[in-house]
Amino acid sequence: MAERTVAVLAGGLSHERDVSLRSGRRLSVALRDAGLTVQEWDTDSSLIGRLREQRPDAAVVALHGGEGENGSVQTVLEMFGVPFVGTHSQGCRRAWDKPIAKALVSGAGFTTPDWFVLPHSTFRELGAQSVLDAMVERLGLPLILKPDQGGSALGAQVVRDAAELPAAMVGCFAYGDTVLAEQYIDGTEIAVTVVEGSDGPQPLPAVEIVPENGVYDYTARYTAGLTDFFTPARLGAGVEKSVGELAVGAHRTLGLRDISRTDAIVAADGTVHFLEVNSSPGLTETSTVPMAFEAAGTSLGKVFDELIGRAAGRGN
Repeated sequence: MAERTVAVLAGGLSHERDVSLRSGRRLSVALRDAGLTVQEWDTDSSLIGRLREQRPDAAVVALHGGEGENGSVQTVLEMFGVPFVGTHSQGCRRAWDKPIAKALVSGAGFTTPDWFVLPHSTFRELGAQSVLDAMVERLGLPLILKPDQGGSALGAQVVRDAAELPAAMVGCFAYGDTVLAEQYIDGTEIAVTVVEGSDGPQPLPAVEIVPENGVYDYTARYTAGLTDFFTPARLGAGVEKSVGELAVGAHRTLGLRDISRTDAIVAADGTVHFLEVNSSPGLTETSTVPMAFEAAGTSLGKVFDELIGRAAGRGN
């Protein structure tokens, strides 16, 4: 293992660049502690040249947002036949598009909040206020708006009053041309990590998320002290089982590989609602995945060391 060279791909040019660099640095330290030779590659125009000239034994995609999660970088790795930890390009595309992921997971029998998707052009052509009024009539208030693609809650806003909708729409469209409007479910927010091993995908202890201001937005996610986390989550045995089944079900339904993180809401009646799934979850000091590793009695370095071994063994 000590002779294996691993390239950790981080950075990139998405809105989540800084978070990705933090994930990449933390992962690189953990892998070096595990005895691997690690190269940290910022994912830019030098990537293809590096793959030609410094081909690693395996790569780990620690990119968040944009090219790192929509399947583009994975496609490049597949083109060059470089084994990598994480979901292949087709699975990434399914997970990256939130409406598609919701539709597929819902079709597999899991519960997800009611939603619909509208491009910016619809508001312009049909009249913004008319569309917004229909949105409230359909979903009620509060509701949540989010870009149909992207992560780290960028552009996502909870709307509790109809008067807030226009400004929230503008904020959402700053991160994409299509908005996902979703019924807001009041409940316990949780994140569930799934890791694949010899026994297939297995859920790790769920992490309960309690943001100080009530909304788990970008600032609450990445600023230490603004969110309380409980691992394992404070759930009853039956709900805990349902949460794990949802996470594994989403992982399998979307054709994900190696590791994923499913975000969900547990309503007051115990119903578990699927929100979205991340095929390249954050690994920063405030990210939920390392917390789940610790609760499961393992560590970031150990899990990814094993995943790298599996990736190198299976090839691309």
